[in-house]
Amino acid sequence: MAKASWRSSDRWLWCILVSAVLLTLLMTFFLLFAFNFDQDDVSELIHNEKVDGIGERGEQWMEVISWEPRIFIYRNLLSNEECEYLIKLSLPRMQQSTVIDKNTGGNISSRQRTSSGMFLKRGHDSIIQAIEKRIADFTFMPIEHGEGLQILHYEVGQKYDPHYDHFHNADRIADRIATVLMYLSDVEEGGETVFPLAKNTMNSVSRSSNLSECGKMGLSVKPKKGDALLFWSLKPDGSLDTTSLHGGCPVLKGYKWSSTKWLRVNKYYHL
Repeated sequence: MAKASWRSSDRWLWCILVSAVLLTLLMTFFLLFAFNFDQDDVSELIHNEKVDGIGERGEQWMEVISWEPRIFIYRNLLSNEECEYLIKLSLPRMQQSTVIDKNTGGNISSRQRTSSGMFLKRGHDSIIQAIEKRIADFTFMPIEHGEGLQILHYEVGQKYDPHYDHFHNADRIADRIATVLMYLSDVEEGGETVFPLAKNTMNSVSRSSNLSECGKMGLSVKPKKGDALLFWSLKPDGSLDTTSLHGGCPVLKGYKWSSTKWLRVNKYYHL
């Protein structure tokens, strides 16, 4: 009996020793991996993840343009390749742009807006998803609050008269709170985004001597490929900002491509 008992104890001791050795080996492997993993490899892995669109965007920064309404320019939000991608994606589906009928809420043609355009569903593909995530990051507005991207094209003489992006007599919780206007091309002459009622301007970009006559009618921003304009239609207290009246000046020379992302107060489900 004593011999059998000793053998049983020996087996238990052997199991404990083997477990200890295995645990030591595992800990050694973990420490070697944790401390010898090259930080450059981490950066390379992150850089190679296909979550940041296409092309090089260069240096990005933000400029405050006005506080009434709140207007900001984000330089190099889009790369040249992303601008060209959005244009090519939209070309087969371009149609006459419309405006919203104040009485019916439907879309109608109007001499107020003479461009052509089309819509891309939110999350259309991986590149669109990357752009939408970027917009969400710099606006601090969740992706789910954004409408689908609208792509617009203006030829010489085409424009969009001053208007508001928020809905008249709309339920505020379903209203558009802000607009991100991305410039997909430069414009040789004209095509400025103008805010006739803006106050408290903060940047000389609105006082450029190269503005068209339309552009001189208020605070104006000249389109620059890759840049994005963010302006708010509602004030922080939720009331309408009447100074957010804005328009697209006629293109006088060349052409203009842009993309619009409207942001809602609440989640937007009609993609």
